Amino acid sequence: MSDQSRRPRPAGKPYRRPKKDPVRMLAFEALRAVDERDAYANLVLPPLLRKAREKEGPEKFDGRDAALATELVYGTLRRQGTYDAVIAACIDRPLREVDPPVLDVLSLGVHQLLGTRIPTHAAVSASVELARVVLGDGRAKFVNAVLRKVAQDDLEGWIAKVAPPYDDDPEDHLAVVHSHPRWVVSALWDSLGGGRAGIEALLAADNERPEVTLVARPGRATTDELLREESAVAGRWSPYAVRLAEGGEPGAIEAVREGRAGVQDEGSQLVAVALANAPLDGPDEKWLDGCAGPGGKAALLGALAAERGAALLASEKQPHRAGLVAKALAGNPGPYQVIAADGTKPPWRPGSFDRVLMDVPCTGLGALRRRPEARWRRRPEDLEGFGPLQRGLLRTALDSVRVGGVVGYATCSPHLAETRAVVQDVLKQVPDAELIDARPLLPGVPELGEGPDVQLWPHVHGTDAMYLALIRRTG
Repeated sequence: MSDQSRRPRPAGKPYRRPKKDPVRMLAFEALRAVDERDAYANLVLPPLLRKAREKEGPEKFDGRDAALATELVYGTLRRQGTYDAVIAACIDRPLREVDPPVLDVLSLGVHQLLGTRIPTHAAVSASVELARVVLGDGRAKFVNAVLRKVAQDDLEGWIAKVAPPYDDDPEDHLAVVHSHPRWVVSALWDSLGGGRAGIEALLAADNERPEVTLVARPGRATTDELLREESAVAGRWSPYAVRLAEGGEPGAIEAVREGRAGVQDEGSQLVAVALANAPLDGPDEKWLDGCAGPGGKAALLGALAAERGAALLASEKQPHRAGLVAKALAGNPGPYQVIAADGTKPPWRPGSFDRVLMDVPCTGLGALRRRPEARWRRRPEDLEGFGPLQRGLLRTALDSVRVGGVVGYATCSPHLAETRAVVQDVLKQVPDAELIDARPLLPGVPELGEGPDVQLWPHVHGTDAMYLALIRRTG
């Protein structure tokens, strides 16, 4: 028995075992996995939610509990930069000296206070109780003291206190207000162009919870079938898209469980559809997805190819990701093959394909709505690592397509160093290739710029910030 357990209890204060709150415990575990293991919330949350349902039972952990846990995790990650500034203003030490688990409990509490409608007393008491369970009584007192300071003002009031004036440093101001690293604000602003209103709208859109978007894979499912689901509405731009306007669990939908439909951002769908519909000179029989993992675009391309009697080769360097591609393509009605191969050292012969998609590895700055933790992990120097790979993959794509065929170069990043700079550099080295106008291949989609390439935006199109350049091989 420890010395602490032998101490007499103060009169009137009997010992009370900390009460475990399954929702906040789950959220804390998810944040620790993101921090300790560089995990992604969208991969960590589903198994944690399943485990909680199995352990607590549907009566004690229902859909509302799952929704709250999800909001706590994603909301805390999205607003981490702002919340760090608020917490730093409420403590008497540098933020880096606060233990990460303590900071996670504090951030969860701050999000409940400033980012949700949870009553103040409930947000503080639940956070302190969580701290008692996972940190102990001593540090729970610290959490209580900090959160009581935070509770003295609302989010707007705190931002006025902790954000630098816009006129002194616009990028630093926006970084705190909209919770993005300063270098990301700068990069997105350069990519977007224009004035303050555009960048503020983009940064705000990054902090909104995205709708779940489904894709009805042609020949296997229809949008009419998916629209029969509760809260389902038609997509905005893709003819194969259906949105679950009020959230919902895609895994509960029969077509998704059977692989006839999938979860896929509408911007991702548009990239595949635009490449599939680009005009060709000559035959249209062999298609290549050269960076196919995890398989969303490959599954849509495979279905579109099957409708025309074309065959798809889906290539992915990482074997485990190639397995995901095979799973996504399983049941495709047309001929296809999945291989694990390095796209910079391809096993196929030059000029083998009529259509080639290269959706290259990138910083992922276009999908910060879905992977909010990515904004805190990426560094400017990451661009130096991706650049040579992106150029090498685009050169492979141009080598792989026959004369008269079309290459689609795509990224889920709007950073100019990953988009136009790559395309321009490679086209200087490959004179027998030319850009073709991608805009007419996205009918009905507004504000596509001057072309010939296309950049989609969350705040304009409601999609991830996908980039697409279409290139025809001329000789």
